[in-house]
Amino acid sequence: MRGVFLDTLTMKLEELDTSALENVLDHWDFHETTAPDETAGRIADAEVVITNKAVLDRQLIENAPKLKLICVCATGTNNIDLDAAKERNIPVRNVQGYAGASLTQHTLALLLALSTRWHQYHADVQNGLWSRSPIFCMLNHPVMELAGKNLGIIGYGDLGQGFAKLARALDMNILIAESLAPRQQGREQEGRVPLEKLLAESDAISLHCPLTEQTDQLVNKEFLAAMKPGAFLINTARGGLVDEVALAGALRSGHLGGAALDVLSVEPPPANHPLLAKDIPNLIITPHNAWISRESRQRLLDGVVDNIREWRDAR
Repeated sequence: MRGVFLDTLTMKLEELDTSALENVLDHWDFHETTAPDETAGRIADAEVVITNKAVLDRQLIENAPKLKLICVCATGTNNIDLDAAKERNIPVRNVQGYAGASLTQHTLALLLALSTRWHQYHADVQNGLWSRSPIFCMLNHPVMELAGKNLGIIGYGDLGQGFAKLARALDMNILIAESLAPRQQGREQEGRVPLEKLLAESDAISLHCPLTEQTDQLVNKEFLAAMKPGAFLINTARGGLVDEVALAGALRSGHLGGAALDVLSVEPPPANHPLLAKDIPNLIITPHNAWISRESRQRLLDGVVDNIREWRDAR
């Protein structure tokens, strides 16, 4: 059996143990990246295709005669035409739960950076400001103690729960938003608070919900205006949850104390993206790398191998 991995660059395979992947099929073709006009040729003779972000649309799936399994090297499957795959009885397998430790660690690091301003103090040291200080320390950026503060969490799946556990270790109080999904009869809401209460009382809000019709641009101008003055916003979920122009305005006005994002609506962002302007105060942006620990990537790769092995053994 022949397999092809369309975009290995997102995994940095040279850092990982790939022996199980290499042994699960007879032959592999590995490509660091695959442009849209290259995909058809690369999957033409493959029975198994692995993709992270490379798109497999209806035309590509219908014109790949040997294709028998699609493995998404990620959780989301929005880059696959699932209907086209189903019509050809081609299973689509993703991997879940591999990035929890890495992502919650990164989210905590963002919260700590917003509250301690260590990144700004580090820049001051590098720029020689400490050397010119008239006193032994510097106090030119406000620092917030997190103990006793309220952390609002929107989206309380495994990632939201994992971050809440870390925040409780800092003696923070946790407010969990009521589910934003369409209400299901009997859905458990005990211990959760209405979104309006969470916005008004939270000193920091962290987003961990999926991007759906209900949550698209959830963080809009009205959402931001309802947040507690001086509060922080953290988004390590999906860029589309945030109206980015509105967020830039809330930061420039001083209504928010800061924001930290690991995701944007367009990735990579264009140079003129509204949140890349240099005049936005206390904004931290990391390049969608909350998930990229070596351990996380190894679990992801192992999950892909497990999916291929289970499919192969069931044939």
